Amino acid sequence: MTRIGIIGLGFMGRMHYDNYAKIPEAQVVAVCDADPRRAAGDLSGGWGNVAGATTQFLPMDRIRGTTDPATLLAMPEVDIVDICLPTPAHVPIVTAALAAGKHVLCEKPMARTSAEAGQIADAAAAARGLFMPAMCLRFWSEWEWLKQAIVDNRFGKLRSLAIRRLGTMPAGWFSNGKLSGGAILDLHVHDTDFVYSLFGKPASVFSRGYRGGSGEIDHVQTQYLYGGPAGDIPIISAEGSWAMDAAWPFSMRYTANFEHASADYVSSRTPTLLLYAGGKTEDIAVSTEDGYAGELRYFVNCVNSGQKPDRVTASDAVAGLEIIEAERKSVQTGKVVAVTG
Repeated sequence: MTRIGIIGLGFMGRMHYDNYAKIPEAQVVAVCDADPRRAAGDLSGGWGNVAGATTQFLPMDRIRGTTDPATLLAMPEVDIVDICLPTPAHVPIVTAALAAGKHVLCEKPMARTSAEAGQIADAAAAARGLFMPAMCLRFWSEWEWLKQAIVDNRFGKLRSLAIRRLGTMPAGWFSNGKLSGGAILDLHVHDTDFVYSLFGKPASVFSRGYRGGSGEIDHVQTQYLYGGPAGDIPIISAEGSWAMDAAWPFSMRYTANFEHASADYVSSRTPTLLLYAGGKTEDIAVSTEDGYAGELRYFVNCVNSGQKPDRVTASDAVAGLEIIEAERKSVQTGKVVAVTG
């Protein structure tokens, strides 16, 4: 049995707790939150933009609770430390957990800047425990299907891919852009990372956007520009927002156009994934397991087997933040910006 300690019991901490319950070889044995009520197991009154985090009260007869991260890191019964704290807290807590010899999973974005993320990557490279950033989209069935369709060329070359992730401002600390980085960092990072996982770093980006309630860029639309011969370069774009009207339901979507087919995924639709090919429409059946369960299961399996995670790495998270930083500069200057790093 792999034993888990979760630090941070907001929406994502609750989401992770509920998904560990789906993994027979994993058990949450400790939790930590600065709020004494949450640390004592009362998670009622939370929010969420994706269904799945339903637990209101933890079974504290078998879980140790604390308000002090150092106390949890010192618990010998904890094998994996799962960090679901606000982004600015990631660097000190992740590096402390790695120094304590724990295996560490860290929620996205890995850090507030690529330079800070590099500190985590360096610590992970030197640690005896395993480390993985939690980029759930890479484990979401509809997105896995898309990646495989591109890799195996089953519908011919990809000609264009448009991604949208739209919602309203999350509750709590997210509205302080100095902490969250705004939607361009906290929300849009999912899609920038997925584009990077498909094609690597773009040569440059062109982004338009505007500031919202967080004081940072809360609506962004980016074109990812790759070099190569004309005709071989797909048109890749992604749009992300926290600036939608309060009545707008959170949604994520992609539309992929291949030489011989078109695919359309809408998170709020049933069926979620449709394929249009040869003048016909087909429902694409995929696993109903969401990306949160998939990423946690994968990391637990890596720990149990001693296999270093390679589906997403600390270096990937650094690269994603370097792309985001180029996007932010493009919004600010109105120019195409080269991606460095």
